[in-house]
Amino acid sequence: MKEQKGVGRMWHLYKMGGITPAIASMLGAQNAQQMAFIRSMSKEQRKQSAMEQPLDEMEVIVFDLETTGFYPYNGDEIISVGAVKLTGMQLHEEQIFYSLVNPKRRIPKHITELTGITNDMAEDAPDLMQVLHDFMEFVGKRMLVAHASGHDKQFLNAALWRTSKINLTHRVLDTMMVAKWLEPNREGYGLDELLTDGGIEITQRHHALEDSLMTARLWQRYLKRILARNITTLGDLYAYLSKH
Repeated sequence: MKEQKGVGRMWHLYKMGGITPAIASMLGAQNAQQMAFIRSMSKEQRKQSAMEQPLDEMEVIVFDLETTGFYPYNGDEIISVGAVKLTGMQLHEEQIFYSLVNPKRRIPKHITELTGITNDMAEDAPDLMQVLHDFMEFVGKRMLVAHASGHDKQFLNAALWRTSKINLTHRVLDTMMVAKWLEPNREGYGLDELLTDGGIEITQRHHALEDSLMTARLWQRYLKRILARNITTLGDLYAYLSKH
């Protein structure tokens, strides 16, 4: 009888979210709940269309990741996640997200020197599933913004697939792409030089939350210039960016 109940619960989980939550339930209820939540967020996001939303009202989450290296499919892991919320040009500094992640591997010395994150710090941090759950809960259905977003998207996608067998469905707007469109004749588009030229104070680089806050201030300045060009919706902005 107990076995039949177990099979019934597995079948219920399968119908609700697919085979992965069903398998995860065997490994622990908390992991199953976290996975089901992450998958439901992805499913809801696919239904959303933000293209007609006014840019000056749109809520976005600017985020950044620190990692052990550059290759998420070759053993490198996320070691910290930072994010901050904006509504239009209003930066909500009180609505932030930051967490270390236990990578379940040693952090290379040069990464510790770069980020300040030690193996001892990471060992006491929550695991990837927990941080992903909390981060996706913070993000909700909002669009993501990042600088040179390819690295972050790659790691986030790999993490979502490994833990929940889903791909990232949120749109990610890259401030580097926006900078290349607004300032096509620049020699470089690194975050440091864009911050310096934009008159934005560089606080602490290679810290996920500080990088998120600085990128958010950069996005504020770019958004002001975008709106001044009478580009008012996300769809309009993507139309212009696609030409460059």
